[in-house]
Amino acid sequence: MLDAFRQAYAFNRTRTLKLLDQIAELPHPNQALGWRPGPQRAHIAWQLCHIGITEELFGTDRLAKRHEDAKHKEIWTRFQGGSTPDDDIPSLEMIHSVLDDGRDIMLDTLGRFTEQQLDTFTWVHPRIGTVLALRTTLSIINWHESHHQGQAHITLNLYKHQ
Repeated sequence: MLDAFRQAYAFNRTRTLKLLDQIAELPHPNQALGWRPGPQRAHIAWQLCHIGITEELFGTDRLAKRHEDAKHKEIWTRFQGGSTPDDDIPSLEMIHSVLDDGRDIMLDTLGRFTEQQLDTFTWVHPRIGTVLALRTTLSIINWHESHHQGQAHITLNLYKHQ
């Protein structure tokens, strides 16, 4: 089952990276990354960095206490759940780094678990106060990238057709 999650994560990431490639081919990629579909709405750069920061949080804080291994801790508050997107737009290179580093640490942490722990390992989500089993958490992580990649995708389509 753990391998099935890893495979799903790998597939989901191909879609996210394809979106980044499409943005890189635009005449003004940074403008696209920072475009908002409405006032106070999240821009594409926030959606994509949020994916990577969330995975880094799971790998270094939620599923294991490995804060020393976090590579982007200084931007957690900008991109974690509940944050308000700001106007400091990360570059394509920074977004790639956040996505790659977040995935690497999350998979490393995931590799420390066994199949037997899928239903026995639990943790409490700090923002919502809910106890979650590892199996549920891994399902949420799987859904999470698809959700935010979809948000970024629709935002890119709106940007292109404004």
